Amino acid sequence: MNDIELIPKIQKFIKTNHTNIADAMVAGGVDNMEKYKYMLGQAHAYQIVLQEISNLLNPKEQKIEDDNIIELGKGSSKT
Repeated sequence: MNDIELIPKIQKFIKTNHTNIADAMVAGGVDNMEKYKYMLGQAHAYQIVLQEISNLLNPKEQKIEDDNIIELGKGSSKT
């Protein structure tokens, strides 16, 4: 199995686990605050991992437009 085949499988696994946690929380599968915080942390971690995978697959370059850049501290001072 190469990297191209592996990444979608990892994404699917993470999305499935995230959905399972969300479903359990919505269905009332949380019986105390500690469990709620744990599950919320898991869901948050899954979201972060999915976002990082997405960022790695689709790197976006920052657009630098010379017209909108103001350089401070350069030029002549008027005293």
